[in-house]
Amino acid sequence: MSNKLKALMERAEHWPEVAQEEAVASLQAIEDELVGLFELSPDDQAALKRSGEDVRLGRFATDKQVSDVLGRYRRA
Repeated sequence: MSNKLKALMERAEHWPEVAQEEAVASLQAIEDELVGLFELSPDDQAALKRSGEDVRLGRFATDKQVSDVLGRYRRA
């Protein structure tokens, strides 16, 4: 743990309880992002299901199709 974080945590021990709860919620949100904890929305779940089906059925874009799409968005 960095010295700055240690010092802040020591000071936070003396904060009002509400402020400590906010700090915990903020740190938890950061940790969740780092660990990757999140729930997929129903739309995301459906998209993954369709994607898996496309892979099983071999539905892929050709190299030329990919190249054409990328060519439209490349900067000169």
